[in-house]
Amino acid sequence: METIIDIKHLNKVYNLYDKPIDRLKEVLSPTHKSYHREHYALNDISLEIKKGESVGIVGKNGSGKSTLLKIITGVLNPTSGEINVKGKISALLELGAGFNPEYTGIENIYLNGTMMGYSKAEMDEKVDDIIAFADIGDFINQPVKTYSSGMFARLAFAVSINVEPEILIVDETLSVGDTRFQIKCMDKMKAMMEGRTTVLFVSHDINAIRRFCTKCVWINEGRLKEIGSVNTVSDHYMDFLKILDVENERKKEEHVSEIEFIPKNNVVAEVVEFKVLNIKNEIIDTMYYDETIKIRMVYDVYDETIKNPVLGVAIRSCDDKYINGLNTLLDNKKIPWKYGRNQMVLEYVDGILALSGKYYFDVALFEQTATVPIQYITKIKEIEIIANYDGEGVYIMPHQWRSGINE
Repeated sequence: METIIDIKHLNKVYNLYDKPIDRLKEVLSPTHKSYHREHYALNDISLEIKKGESVGIVGKNGSGKSTLLKIITGVLNPTSGEINVKGKISALLELGAGFNPEYTGIENIYLNGTMMGYSKAEMDEKVDDIIAFADIGDFINQPVKTYSSGMFARLAFAVSINVEPEILIVDETLSVGDTRFQIKCMDKMKAMMEGRTTVLFVSHDINAIRRFCTKCVWINEGRLKEIGSVNTVSDHYMDFLKILDVENERKKEEHVSEIEFIPKNNVVAEVVEFKVLNIKNEIIDTMYYDETIKIRMVYDVYDETIKNPVLGVAIRSCDDKYINGLNTLLDNKKIPWKYGRNQMVLEYVDGILALSGKYYFDVALFEQTATVPIQYITKIKEIEIIANYDGEGVYIMPHQWRSGINE
């Protein structure tokens, strides 16, 4: 299979100065004294990408993903190393980059086509498809400075994805526009992949990487950490993120026993700690959907005369849809309620059987009927759920398909 992108020992180094004046001092220094320190945005990157491959690029913020894409597209020059690219590139690095706000939508279509190396005659053949894909109506004849951000994104994506490039580069832009437009973009990308277009896809959505890509590149702190099959590399990357979450939480969290209990007037009780733990009692921000987790809640009681108080935990999606709610009244459990510090643990034995995405927890203390809240805290903790099933809705329901009624 033909190599379409060949990168050998690529480096991108930036000189960092503590103060702006240090740059001038370095230039004027008669002894050529150095006032800077070197920062390697990319450090000895080597990889080959074959024609027709769909490659996902993962890494935490600041790891060098966008720098690599900008060098591939020619926006940036490398400090050292070799890079050979064969074929026309259409890049969605920053939606609308290269658009002139004073030009109309149509004029910007031709402008971008020219920058990509297409003649006017070639763009004449593509312009109707681009306009139809963008679907912004008569605004196509208005200056883009009058566009909403959604309309601007539609046109930019339509131009980039409909010029039939040999290499398509997408950097975290599939969240633009409404749901229908996102679906249209997804379908178009799938068709391009089937048509042997090489796709480089950067996203923090691991589930999207797994759906679209067959190969995965993991970059960490400017270095190539791993390259291989999408499932293997993405699994290793997710494990790395979970370890990172644990380490970060361990550094910043104070242990509850070290927090002094301070009596308060006119307050009945309050939750002072809410942590999500794995089976090793490590604090986590990311979990697999079928992973057993525990919620540890610590609450201070200032008025122990309340009879049969109730503790509740709810789960909501990032768009505020109510997913699930549990409380001790429904489960006929009494919670500790002595003056001072108390603790309760809720265990999700079978995990949280939801589709991939970000969710958050609410926590509440109620009086005995679970009607009047003593305290209600929304979005007390966010959790990212990773599922290996691409479904619709919210839940992953255990199920089987059978070919006949009597089987």
